[in-house]
Amino acid sequence: MEAEIAEIQKKLCALGPMHPGSISYQHQRCGKKGCKCQDPDNPQPHGPYGKLSYVHRGTKVCRFVRADCVETITTRLQAYKTFRKLTDRWIELSVKRAQTEFFPRSKQQ
Repeated sequence: MEAEIAEIQKKLCALGPMHPGSISYQHQRCGKKGCKCQDPDNPQPHGPYGKLSYVHRGTKVCRFVRADCVETITTRLQAYKTFRKLTDRWIELSVKRAQTEFFPRSKQQ
């Protein structure tokens, strides 16, 4: 158990930048008269545009992401998911350790 916790701590230190959330892709209509996105027979909306959505401290945030930044943000999103997975496992192991330290099973009488 202690070795696994030490390995988790090591992996956490190596994560680097992270960001919560997810990216979705949306198409937009600009509203300019005569634009291809306004064609009644064959509308061709602009996009796709990457949109980052996340909740931080109870506040929902949505931001459009420049195309040249999508790959970097995606890497940070993956690092955050790894962070959450590792910390959940660490907590699970810590609770198990506490159960054996503070709440030993009593012998049946």
